[in-house]
Amino acid sequence: MLCALTLARNVCAEVGMLFRGIWMLRRRYCTGPLLLLGIAVGLFYHTVTMDRDRTEFKSSQRDQMNRSAVFDYKLLLKNPERLLSLLEASQTDFVYHSQRSCAGKAIILTGQHAPTDTEVQLYKRVLQQQGYQVDQARYAETSASLRQDRRDGRDWSVLICLKGSEKSCLRKINFAHPQHQQRVNIIPAFAGVFLDMGGVCRFLTDSQLSGVTLPILPSACAFSTSPQEGTPNAAEDEWRRPITDSRSDVQSMNATINVYVLVTSATPLTAFVHRTALVKPHLDKTSYATELQVFFRERLGPVLSHKAIEHMNHVISDILKAALLTTKDSSPSPRCQLCFQLMTFSLHYNSSFHPVVVKLQTDLHFDGMKDPHFDGQIAKEYMLEDVLKLLFPACSSEAVEPSLPFRTKEENQKYSDCEGPNGLCLPPDEMHLLQQFNLHLKRPGPFQLLYPTCPLPDDPQHDLIQTESLSAQDYGWRPALVALLQELSLYYTRKHQTESLDDPKSPEASDPRKGRCVDPHLRQLYTDPPMVLMPAFNAWEKEYRAEVPFDVITIRIWPEAVSPHCHIHLDEHRGPRMANYPVGLGNSRINILVMDESEAEPIVMTIYTLYIYRESRPSLPMFDEYVMCSFMQDCGLVVRPDQPCGLEPIPGTRSSEEAQASPRPCLSGDEPGRWVVPCLSCSDNRTCDWREVAWQPDSCYHPLLNQPQLQTCMMGRKVLFIGDSTNRGMMYYLMERVNTTLEDWDKAHDTIVYHNLNQGRTIVSYSYYPQFWLPKAQRPTFQRALQQLLERSRPLENSPQTVLVAGGVQWLNLNHLRTIKQVLEREGLEKIMVVVKSLGMGFHLPVDGIRSLPLNGVQELYNVNKNILESAKHLGYEVIDTLSITMGRYREFLQGRCACHFHEVYKLPFPTSASQRMLKIFRVGGESRNPASEQTGPQEHEEPLSQPDVSYHVKGPVNAVYSEILLSRICVNHAINGTIHQQ
Repeated sequence: MLCALTLARNVCAEVGMLFRGIWMLRRRYCTGPLLLLGIAVGLFYHTVTMDRDRTEFKSSQRDQMNRSAVFDYKLLLKNPERLLSLLEASQTDFVYHSQRSCAGKAIILTGQHAPTDTEVQLYKRVLQQQGYQVDQARYAETSASLRQDRRDGRDWSVLICLKGSEKSCLRKINFAHPQHQQRVNIIPAFAGVFLDMGGVCRFLTDSQLSGVTLPILPSACAFSTSPQEGTPNAAEDEWRRPITDSRSDVQSMNATINVYVLVTSATPLTAFVHRTALVKPHLDKTSYATELQVFFRERLGPVLSHKAIEHMNHVISDILKAALLTTKDSSPSPRCQLCFQLMTFSLHYNSSFHPVVVKLQTDLHFDGMKDPHFDGQIAKEYMLEDVLKLLFPACSSEAVEPSLPFRTKEENQKYSDCEGPNGLCLPPDEMHLLQQFNLHLKRPGPFQLLYPTCPLPDDPQHDLIQTESLSAQDYGWRPALVALLQELSLYYTRKHQTESLDDPKSPEASDPRKGRCVDPHLRQLYTDPPMVLMPAFNAWEKEYRAEVPFDVITIRIWPEAVSPHCHIHLDEHRGPRMANYPVGLGNSRINILVMDESEAEPIVMTIYTLYIYRESRPSLPMFDEYVMCSFMQDCGLVVRPDQPCGLEPIPGTRSSEEAQASPRPCLSGDEPGRWVVPCLSCSDNRTCDWREVAWQPDSCYHPLLNQPQLQTCMMGRKVLFIGDSTNRGMMYYLMERVNTTLEDWDKAHDTIVYHNLNQGRTIVSYSYYPQFWLPKAQRPTFQRALQQLLERSRPLENSPQTVLVAGGVQWLNLNHLRTIKQVLEREGLEKIMVVVKSLGMGFHLPVDGIRSLPLNGVQELYNVNKNILESAKHLGYEVIDTLSITMGRYREFLQGRCACHFHEVYKLPFPTSASQRMLKIFRVGGESRNPASEQTGPQEHEEPLSQPDVSYHVKGPVNAVYSEILLSRICVNHAINGTIHQQ
């Protein structure tokens, strides 16, 4: 104020002297107009002079403050504790703004991702946990939140742009420049820098890098390039300095490593590297995930591994700085102080500390893993969660407590004698960046600082890039900010090293699998292929439903727990942690057990249940104009390579004379045949009416018995079944057909006898074989199981009135046939009827926990099955060729991990007296018949008082076909002599 008054007084004196001189001139020479002109010129001159003096005064004052600030920066660089103290003093305001931004809106642009993808759910879940209101849209142009943003882009706090939405996102950023607190997962300065330009990375073509040799293949940015262990060119040879060490295992450094980098700021550059890497050893086809420090330590030891990591960091840093250097002359990109970018660097090591970058990609990529669509996605989402928790602190976090004591207000003012909103004299954007960097260094989590760090000694490459980079930037606040960032990084690096030496963790403490399960919830439920869960996954929801199309026959399940101390098992206490599940038609259920195994006796803490419904084969109703198509086997699983697969048109239909001349019942249950179905076109199985599909023997027919015929045939008979669950399915089908209802049902795995069939005039017994769940030494032999079944079923008649049905999926062989003959002869039952059910489709899917046959193993089943059928007929036994019937419809299995069950028993919603079957067996002449419709006359079970309290039904059209063939072979005389005629 004093300076201003003095200046005003001097100006007034000079103006007075000027007026006196002009008045004297007026009296001598000048007229009135000339006098006024002189006065105006004088006033203008003094006004300009006064403004210039005032500007020079302010400029001098600002220079003086800047010099004071530079002096203060030098003091702070010498004493980093004071720098931390100033940051902590201003941290309260930073946390306040951060928590206010948490109450804002986060927008996720899904792009190519479905809204139900686990990656989209991850962003939504974590951002909501951190306090954000989350909106989703596919592109920026379709986002209601962005379209309705009427405050110049200030209504959102976070913008996440997933794969496929990047261009839309950049258009939004260019139109509405990001504000002070807004974050975007794309750095605009990087847009286009890493594009492929005719096989060369775009930034490498810049003339500013003509004198710089970077350890990167020119083709590293090519989209189609995969990390190859190729031969570097001559310019890169100088980077391949061999490791000078006497260790003999340096050759193990020959590998390609995917390093995952998080760039938190472009100008100035700040970046972190995740501790997890993807390693592909030399000559291996797949990669595996490990920690960077573990990888280098195992191959180089603790001393050399630290040096190797330093070289790796500097290689990546130099490439990032070189790429940013080339953007200074390009079109100006919007300033986005808090934008961040994820990147993947593929580095190749060849027995050297100095890697070569063979591939450079934006975003995170795990393509080299054995199962990139499953293992890779899970690894990626774990890393994304680490990124989000580093960048977006939770709103509920308490105010940050300073790690160092606050200095007094006077001491803080000592370093703030300049204009500015904070004690460091930095503009708000730069101050916010410095505070964010400080928080990241304090709580790095699984990240390690990549840049800024101290340069390696004798590194002219670093000096050249650094000089060029600084020359391209504004010298206003940037040198001071860069120096403060470097000092912070150096301070925390030393601090973390000291803490790691003072507090070494024991192996038990570092094992994440040890400890109690205190949070027994799932973090996510991964499936391959991905399924849409209803409701959307939430750790607090315990039941989910999903639907899959007919073509999906296996699902891979991998639940992830929130806590590493919680153990996951599927279906049972000792079940697998993850597994492939066969998905049968209709409903399937998978139980997911979250367990605490910290004690000797594991405890189930939580159970999640996943219900999966698999749709039936797509079908069209039969139209007036259709063609009949046939198939023997599915092209998805060719059992007989010498035969065609898929639908084929049936040659012209036979005349009525030909049809009537050759109607004969089949003489055996293994007559060759095929499936027939009406279609609009045999070239597209989606045009078929699969409700009308039927089994057609090539030159005969299997008679269908109506209800009176079947009951008469079964009167006084005892039918004994021995085999696995597929044999049991045939037994329950027979019981339901004889009684018209199934009143008793059980998944019997032992021996059981049913007396209540056909008004007590038919007895059925069953023995499960083989008992695979027992130790091999304790399993009953087939001979013993057969003898026990005979004993439980006595008295037995040595005639065809006693029927033995033996067989299963794939355990039956010629030795079992010889055993049957020996036991029956010894027991005096050599005249009973024996029906051999041959092999069937099953165990052909890659399912965890059970054996799985390869394709050649499945094809060999046909030859084994043929030998069994021929041997059984040679012994005088009846046979049923279930392999030929099931191999064409192997996709239509029902519940069961073996994928071998073509039947399912379910409880009817109310007792019923009528069969609910939809059986289709093709009759010669083109007629398909439903045996339930053959009933004539009133039946006694139709009376309401005689209806059972509970009724069951055996469903499964494939099981029904070979079960009806079984009935026709048992009752062959009744069927041939009955009243069924061709129409």
